[in-house]
Amino acid sequence: METKQYIESGILELYVYGLLSEAENLEVAEMAKKNPAINDEIIAIEKAIVALSSSFSPFHSVANYEKIKAKLELKHADVIELQPSRNWSQYMGWAAAIILLLGIGYQYNQLDQTSNQVATTTLEKVKLEKDLNALQLKNKANETSLAVVRDSKNTVVALGGQAAAPESFAKVYWNKETKVVYVDAAGLPEPPKGMVYQVWALKLNPLTPTSIGLLEKFDVNNQKMFAVNNAEEAEAFGITLEPAGGSITPTMEQLYTLGKV
Repeated sequence: METKQYIESGILELYVYGLLSEAENLEVAEMAKKNPAINDEIIAIEKAIVALSSSFSPFHSVANYEKIKAKLELKHADVIELQPSRNWSQYMGWAAAIILLLGIGYQYNQLDQTSNQVATTTLEKVKLEKDLNALQLKNKANETSLAVVRDSKNTVVALGGQAAAPESFAKVYWNKETKVVYVDAAGLPEPPKGMVYQVWALKLNPLTPTSIGLLEKFDVNNQKMFAVNNAEEAEAFGITLEPAGGSITPTMEQLYTLGKV
């Protein structure tokens, strides 16, 4: 085999890393003694490993590195003959281990970065989906409110503030054909904790109140447009403030708004 082919075969790298058998080590050592080009190539490979090892200080102390480097450089300062030795093979094994550790560390770092990117992308996707759902719900609420206000079949009943809350106001949209009732409670203050607004359909003579629903989840209803139960008959509508869960009869001292049909 020609010298160039022998060098390019990769056997010299395996020799330097200490990965050949004893017989193969002897063969390469013999070739190096006879052929200066092969010997020079072995020395070049070892020097490259020494230079590469300079970047691995996190894994070895400076003292250990300098010892290894000094021994490798001293070994080839003026020596032509190469003889495999147990200590030299051990050093090469360390160099191979360093390269392996570097590869593992690089792969771990890449995996960690990829995992972080996947986690970040997942969180962003969840947030986008949440924002999209919120926007869709808001748009749906807007469309419902707009449809209620625009429905010409709805009777609009204005409810004015009463003694319990003079500045309060509300509107009732009542479709006398379908009996469906919507309440626009934008003019009501947020109810205290443990309290809820209750809507009443009233017959005035004699005064007969019928509960048609509660304005629950008041704080999260941005439109403040509430669908309540149907009202079969009504001459007026009123809204009172009641304990959570509602009351059987209205608390007149807490009558916030009232309006005749």
